[in-house]
Amino acid sequence: MPLAAVVLSLLGVAAVPPGSGGSWSSAVLGSLVLGVCSFVLFLLSKGFRFGDVKLALVLGAVLGWYGWMIVLVGTFAGYLFGVLYGIGVMLAGRAGRTSRIAFGPFLLTGALAGVLLGSHAS
Repeated sequence: MPLAAVVLSLLGVAAVPPGSGGSWSSAVLGSLVLGVCSFVLFLLSKGFRFGDVKLALVLGAVLGWYGWMIVLVGTFAGYLFGVLYGIGVMLAGRAGRTSRIAFGPFLLTGALAGVLLGSHAS
């Protein structure tokens, strides 16, 4: 949670100069939206942990800096990477349908893809 506050503060400072590359208001909203959606998943599923919710707050802010399309792309990419890994592990016979995997690395990788796309687009 402190990391989300620090990231939003730093993005607020970065938004001050004219011609900055992003929007602080969309960063705040991206953080809130991704955090709330992740919290709902945390409440509804057994596999989603609270650490993923806290990470989603930070990643929503970073992705939101570049706009809503990047939030969607980065989030989708993270889930896609997680699903592909899960399918691969199941096909290899090392996990079953009820096995759990750490989801944070996939959220981070998807956010990286979104940030790279967002920085390239702007």
